[in-house]
Amino acid sequence: MTAVLNGIKKNRLLALVALAYLVLFIVAPGKASSSVQNSVYYLVEMLQVLPVIFLLTVVIEAWIPKETIILHMGDKSGLWGNFLSLALGSLSAGPIYAAFPISKTLLGKGASITNIVIILSSWAVIKVPMLANEAKFLGPDFMAVRWVLTVAAILVMGALMGKIVKKKDLPADDADEKATLTIQQEYCVGCGVCVKMMPGLYAMKDNKAVVQFEPGPGVPSEKIRQTVQKCPTKAIVYLPE
Repeated sequence: MTAVLNGIKKNRLLALVALAYLVLFIVAPGKASSSVQNSVYYLVEMLQVLPVIFLLTVVIEAWIPKETIILHMGDKSGLWGNFLSLALGSLSAGPIYAAFPISKTLLGKGASITNIVIILSSWAVIKVPMLANEAKFLGPDFMAVRWVLTVAAILVMGALMGKIVKKKDLPADDADEKATLTIQQEYCVGCGVCVKMMPGLYAMKDNKAVVQFEPGPGVPSEKIRQTVQKCPTKAIVYLPE
């Protein structure tokens, strides 16, 4: 009984949804059946979309260097970063919930909060397929005016969010909080490039590269960045303090 109560406490939202369905089945069985059918439809859609999205996040994490994200979408990327984020959101595919894991990955790789807001907002309201249908049913003039006003609002909202919300206010992964230099073992192929470049910092263990100690002030950060860049699978994650 205790285990059941603890499970309910940990999954309160799911428990409330189940309770709502139960009440609905008692009060209005017909509407409850329709609700279940709709829920199953969206669940199937999620199961079709999310594997692709998770694969994309793995690709971003493994193959796009952190320095590239910081340069083009970081806090100092300026208008170029804004327009790149706007294009990324506008040319995206899939429902808006698919944008959240991608945004989380980009944020962890150095994208600014402003650009994440722009990606999410443009993904939600100005995707290209949506604009095409809008022009078809409401006319191109309506679509164009709404697009201009919406883009202006998105840019302003992104700038305000960047001023109000800071990255330290967002939930962070435990690994990011505890380590400044890590090797993602699932991506490491044991090539030994990092060990050859900095044998004191890196070592081989069970055919995988490992970090022997957290780099301190005496370890040149530029040399560590070079190992990050040379890693063929981008398995090294360096978060300088």
